[in-house]
Amino acid sequence: MTLPMKSNIDYQTRLFIEIAAHKSLSAAAQSLSLTQSGLSRHLSSLEAFLGQALFVRHGRGVQLTEAGNKLLEVASAAYQLVDNTMLQLRNEHGVTDGGIHVATIHTLSYYFMAEVAARFMAQRPGASVALLGRSSPGVVELVESGKAEIGFAYDSAVASDQLNITPLFEDDMCLVVHENSRFASRPGVDLREVSPPLVVFPAGYALRKMLHTKEFDATVAAEVETVDAMLKLVSMTNGQCILPRLIPEKILQEYQLVRVRIERPMMRRWIVGLTRRGRPLSAMTSLMLDIACESAPDVAFES
Repeated sequence: MTLPMKSNIDYQTRLFIEIAAHKSLSAAAQSLSLTQSGLSRHLSSLEAFLGQALFVRHGRGVQLTEAGNKLLEVASAAYQLVDNTMLQLRNEHGVTDGGIHVATIHTLSYYFMAEVAARFMAQRPGASVALLGRSSPGVVELVESGKAEIGFAYDSAVASDQLNITPLFEDDMCLVVHENSRFASRPGVDLREVSPPLVVFPAGYALRKMLHTKEFDATVAAEVETVDAMLKLVSMTNGQCILPRLIPEKILQEYQLVRVRIERPMMRRWIVGLTRRGRPLSAMTSLMLDIACESAPDVAFES
C-alpha cells in the first residue's frame, strides 16, 4: 500500500468515527463542515477498501454493522491515544497560541464572559477568542458538534451524554421594569398574583421555558432574540421582562430600568461549563474552564 493511500485511509477512518458518534451522515457532515455527499463518498471508499459495509442505513440515520463495531472499538481508542499524546507534547512545550471558540448564552456576555475572556487574553495574548452568542440549546449544539471547544449555558437545557458538565454558579432571576412602573417601588413581587405581561425570549430559550410551568404561566407581550432589544422594548413601552439578577445596574440605568425581586415562584438556574466528553482538552480550553471556575460570582440569595 502506498503512503498517499494510507494517509487517505487514516482520514476516512477519522470521518467514520465522527459518523458513528453522530449516528447520522447529515449530522456528522454538518459537524465536520463537509457536504453530506462528500462524506458519503469518503465512507463508500473506506467500505470498498475494507470489502464490507460499516453501517446499515435507515430512515433515522445509520447503525453500525458488526464490522463497524469492531473497527470503531479499535480505531477510536488508537486515535484518542494519538490525540492525547500530541496535546500533551504541545502543552509541555507551551504551544497554546491559536484560536478558541466559546459558545455562550446571550445574558452571560453582560456580566460574566467579558471578565473571563479578558483574563484569558491577558494570560494568552497570542491566542484569539471567538464568542458565539446562542440560546442554551444552541450552545449545547455547538459544543456537541465541535464547532465550539467550550460552552456556557443553563443546566436545564443540557441533556446530552456527549458533554462533560462543570457547575459554576446559581443564577437568580429578577423582574426588570421601568423606573416609573407601578412595580418599581415594591420590595418584591409574586408573579402568580400580578402576572404582568412580559417581553420574553423565543420558545426554546432556557429563560423562556422557566416562565411556563405548573406554578406560573407567563403572559407574553412580545418576543425578542437579544438582551439589548429586550431592554430597549421594556424601556420604550413601560413594560416588564425577566432577566438574571446579576445583570449590571449600570446597564439597566442606561435604559431607565430597575430590578424588582421575585418572591414567587422561585426562578433559579445553574450556569455550567460544557466540554466534549471523550476528547482531551487542549491547554487553551482547560485554561478557559479554569478561569471560568475562578471567576464564578459568589452569590447569596434571600429566602
